[in-house]
Amino acid sequence: MNLLLIIIAIIAVVLLVTGGIVESLQFLIWVGIVLAVIAVIVFLLRTISGRKV
Repeated sequence: MNLLLIIIAIIAVVLLVTGGIVESLQFLIWVGIVLAVIAVIVFLLRTISGRKV
């Protein structure tokens, strides 16, 4: 019985961490997209203006 409780507890912790990571990854994907857009804008400004920003 104790082994069953330990296994259930481990599965619960793994699912809890996995759910948190998936939500965090979804948030980080949006942050990454925003940072990529900012990087492209800065690159275009540097290319168009010909000076280093």
